[in-house]
Amino acid sequence: MRDNYGYFEEDQLGNFGDLSLWRRIVFLGKPYWLGAMLAVLLSFVAVGCSLALPYLIRLAVDDFILNTTAAVDVRLAGLKQLALVFCGLMALEFLSNFVQVLILEWTGQKIMHRMRQMMFVHLLRLDLKYFHRNPAGRLVTRLTNDIQNMHEMFTSVIVTLFNDGVKLLGILGILFWMNWRLALCICLLLPLMASNTLWFSRLARDAFRQIRTHLSRINSFLQESLSGVSLIQLFLRERSTHAQFAVLNQAFYEKALYQIKVFAVFMPLIELMSAITIGAILWYGGGQVMSGEMTIGMLVAFLSYMRLFFQPMRELSQKYSIVQSALASAERIFQLLDSKETLPVAPNPVKPASCKGEIEFKDVSFGYEANRSVLDHFSLTIPAGQTLAIVGATGSGKTTIINLLERFYDPEKGKILLDGIDLQDLDPEWLRRQVGLVMQDVFLLPGTIRDNVLLDGEKTDEALWDILEKSQLGRFVRQLPEGLATRVGEGGMDLSAGQRQLLAFARVLAREPRILVLDEATASVDSESEMLTEKAIGATFAGRTNIVIAHRLSTIRRADHILVMADGKIIEQGSHAALAVANGPYRKLLTIFSAGQGHDRIAGVSAGGNENVIVEESLQLEV
Repeated sequence: MRDNYGYFEEDQLGNFGDLSLWRRIVFLGKPYWLGAMLAVLLSFVAVGCSLALPYLIRLAVDDFILNTTAAVDVRLAGLKQLALVFCGLMALEFLSNFVQVLILEWTGQKIMHRMRQMMFVHLLRLDLKYFHRNPAGRLVTRLTNDIQNMHEMFTSVIVTLFNDGVKLLGILGILFWMNWRLALCICLLLPLMASNTLWFSRLARDAFRQIRTHLSRINSFLQESLSGVSLIQLFLRERSTHAQFAVLNQAFYEKALYQIKVFAVFMPLIELMSAITIGAILWYGGGQVMSGEMTIGMLVAFLSYMRLFFQPMRELSQKYSIVQSALASAERIFQLLDSKETLPVAPNPVKPASCKGEIEFKDVSFGYEANRSVLDHFSLTIPAGQTLAIVGATGSGKTTIINLLERFYDPEKGKILLDGIDLQDLDPEWLRRQVGLVMQDVFLLPGTIRDNVLLDGEKTDEALWDILEKSQLGRFVRQLPEGLATRVGEGGMDLSAGQRQLLAFARVLAREPRILVLDEATASVDSESEMLTEKAIGATFAGRTNIVIAHRLSTIRRADHILVMADGKIIEQGSHAALAVANGPYRKLLTIFSAGQGHDRIAGVSAGGNENVIVEESLQLEV
């Protein structure tokens, strides 16, 4: 089923089984078979009109123009009737083609809309490992260039293949009916045409597959380079980045040139066979006309039919490039839809009526790569309503704990329990509603402040203003000319780092999750916004189970329990008061803080200090 926005359920996404590529393409157009059948009917009408025209020319030449036995008035009247029929067939052919194009364009747009919806929804449900292996630019290519190639095939190629196939068969039938000997001579060239087409098909498919691959690489590189252009300029990497792009661009150019060379051979071969066939008809047919075994009108009709015969051959060769490009794109699209890298969902997922917020990690082991563990036999219990702070060096496993709790990944060994229920048995949507995540980088939607706070939720203005006041964002929003209707993000005003963090806390309060996670959420807040942030944290922490990854001492002091981690293991834990007097890694961090002469960061001696390096060095002293 789907909603008004075309949101497809899981059983409709990429569920193609062992169908072949062409059967999968047909499957996509299955809901629009009535339009396809009408287009087929119109194609028969258009082809019939087209095939009748040369025969009318034969009648005009033999029965009226060269027929000296009939009176001139009779011949002129016959020509007039044939001319009217000729014009009528031309008008009917035009009308049939016009309506057919409209139907196919509508059908093609609907199919592409459906396919794009399927792919995007499928992408949203894949786990994070898939996105780590596939750059964003490559996936964007699937949803844009590859989809457009498929659209061209549905709208301009399929009808051409069908029309031209029917036309070729019709022409051969008429030629055998008119003069089977001459038609048989022409058929001797068909094996050569077929072998030429098959050879071209193999080379063209390979060429377009390589072109699509290199285009994806270019898109990925562009996306990464443009998103990080500030770093490229800051570290003077313009020359090296340009050199890398030049290599990618040159490779794409060479593959495109190879495809052009393939067509440069195929197209002249079609023209050469056309010229040979016309010459054979003139030689053999002309001899039969002179011997009285064939009329001039029949020879003219034969030549007209041969022009019609090679016209679809030329069109097929031109459209074949689109077909091969579309098939190469289709392979990549269905390869994406066949990806099943989604976290398993229980047959009957549990949706508890309420959530207390008690979390337990039981002997959990996990690694992002094979044979490289980040957490090793990790166990931890967080009572409901408690605030836990996690301190550790880069790579110690702090963020991995959060990723596992949010169920972005599943542990390789062990279990993670929420209120005594395994996360893998819980409904994923219910779980995500219970866990609120505030990160250092806050994503702004291109919309109003109201949209960015509520996201997909609903609140009254009174409730929304109450949330903004608690998150310390109310005063700022009231000063804006348009208040809650002020647009932020792309196309609107930008927010400072501190304002973005306050907006993230407002989002959490609007969702009312039972568990709150702060992942370096206060790392980039300036001193001016620090007081507001501390008040927002106090309002947000109230009545929830909280997990904090932070370097600010003021934030960590709020915690009921503190973990010090290194290499995926807990090397020290306890309250701030207990750890401060113990002679362990945490105390050494406090010593470093004291040496910073009051700077409120547990891992930095100055604003320009490298926090993670100092934390890592301190922890390595103990490990």
